[in-house]
Amino acid sequence: MDEISAKAQNAEERGTPKHNVKIIALGGLGEIGKNMYVIEYGEEIVVVDAGVKFPRSDLPGVDYVIPNIEYLVQHQDKVKGIFLTHGHEDHIGGLPFILRELRVPVYGAPLTIGLVRAKLEEHKLDKLVHLQVVKEETVIQLDKLRVHFFHTNHSIPDSLGVAVDTPEGIIVHTGDFKFDMTPVGHRANIYKMSELGSQGVLALLADSTNSEKPGYTPSEKSVGAAVYDTFRTCEGRILFATFASNVHRLQQVVEAAEATGRKIAIQGRSMERVFRIAQELGYIRIPQGMQIDIQQLDKFEDRRIVIICTGSQGEPNAALSRIASGAHSKVQIHPGDTVIFSSSPIPGNTQNINKNIDLLFRAGANVIYGSVIDIHASGHGCQEDLKLMLSLIKPKFLVPIHGEYRMLLKHAQLAEELGITQDRSFVLDIGEVLHLNRRQARKGRKVPSGEMLVSGNKIGQVRSDILADRRHMSNNGVILVLMVVNEDWTAVLSGPELISRGFVFVKEASEIIQRATALTRRAVSRLIKQGVNTEEGWKARITEVLSSHLEKTMQRTPLIVPILTHLERQEKGPSRKPSRPRRKRATIAPAAAQEPTGTPQK
Repeated sequence: MDEISAKAQNAEERGTPKHNVKIIALGGLGEIGKNMYVIEYGEEIVVVDAGVKFPRSDLPGVDYVIPNIEYLVQHQDKVKGIFLTHGHEDHIGGLPFILRELRVPVYGAPLTIGLVRAKLEEHKLDKLVHLQVVKEETVIQLDKLRVHFFHTNHSIPDSLGVAVDTPEGIIVHTGDFKFDMTPVGHRANIYKMSELGSQGVLALLADSTNSEKPGYTPSEKSVGAAVYDTFRTCEGRILFATFASNVHRLQQVVEAAEATGRKIAIQGRSMERVFRIAQELGYIRIPQGMQIDIQQLDKFEDRRIVIICTGSQGEPNAALSRIASGAHSKVQIHPGDTVIFSSSPIPGNTQNINKNIDLLFRAGANVIYGSVIDIHASGHGCQEDLKLMLSLIKPKFLVPIHGEYRMLLKHAQLAEELGITQDRSFVLDIGEVLHLNRRQARKGRKVPSGEMLVSGNKIGQVRSDILADRRHMSNNGVILVLMVVNEDWTAVLSGPELISRGFVFVKEASEIIQRATALTRRAVSRLIKQGVNTEEGWKARITEVLSSHLEKTMQRTPLIVPILTHLERQEKGPSRKPSRPRRKRATIAPAAAQEPTGTPQK
């Protein structure tokens, strides 16, 4: 036996752990969304969830925000799989992008895997990724780690908690949860949670979303009763907007429609996809002949119609948003329609939701939303739910997850009421490493972490100067300065021509543009007299002069983009035929504003 192995064996015999367990959040802390958590022991890494977050208003041109997975890519040989707690976007939405860089198996319950498979098919990754369906009784045995599951209640079927057995103790991840004593689907497996607690849980990673709300979260069954009562009293058509992934809610809408003699039509690509997958798996049951195509609406009386659609969060391209603005090709609001928003606003979406509500009222609809009637129940546990989970699991250490900072802090304070002292609760930052063994826990250094931005189908860390330019243009507009310059930079052959976009309307502000054009001519004349003969020098001076002038006269500073076409010098020779001068067009955007391409920066 070599010296290192002997030391390790002696350490174990003395009760000193060979390895610490590491817990790292790559997303989901201090924010709502892009959940991704890492449990590491020795040469094995288990990843829980791979979510997405929708961009803030200060990220123009960005479609999605996903976790930075540089740490996982660096240790790809250790990563044994991604284990999914449920099928919401903030837990599975990052997979099509993350799995391009991290080719590992993905584990999840039947509905979760069905939703993931549909996503991967869209991105042509379904043949490249191994998807494995698990159930509550499934056990995944790795070398030193063992992964198993337990049912929880949430607003989507097939929600699971994840338990990871390590040589130092059990790590439990709750996923999103509440305790629903009259659930629409599976009951939470309280017995298995209690059994885990009796075995000795080293650390609990627990959902903190509703930690500021007292009491218990209402049952989903209460929403079903409210939906039925509303349907029963409505005379016209009903447009019902909710999260496409809220399958329990969708089944209750189907049942209420059936009980009140209404047909259902489905609008929105994600809603249609979820209905298809959930019906295939038996989570949504629609009586034969009840579902109709959106083209058939005119064949039925308004009081016999329910349209189930996306757009409860005011998403600009969702079905309800297009209906509200009058831009939908097949559905327009009829006076007497009732529109139901069955969801709570996600932070940042309130303005768009309120705009749509106003548009719907203007079109003659009756709108029912959260502050008017309680037709939504959260899928996240309130304070008493969190206390019950802590009492069942009995963890030595607590790591609050899934929430903004104040929510994480409140969760830790609730735990203190149950005897989990402050030194045993760890409110972490994204990327911060928590080292644990059976006796102690401590924070360590951060690993590479943060955000990766997705624009279209491209992933990358969009540079700050590019985002600054985008924000600048969105607030102040842009002015293009077009010119053709001779080969020696001694004469302007054409221009300058100024084109305004988002700054002023040229036909109504011709005097402003004329003054700016004259100023540009004078600046160029000085450049020629001074012998400046570089594209960079001309661009810098034109930008400086126009920015200063417009700021003084208009109190606005549009983005100035000089576009210079420079004629190249032609070689002379006896055998060369005369030819038209070739033109080289300068890049439209300044060099600093060129967007990076390729894979995420490491």
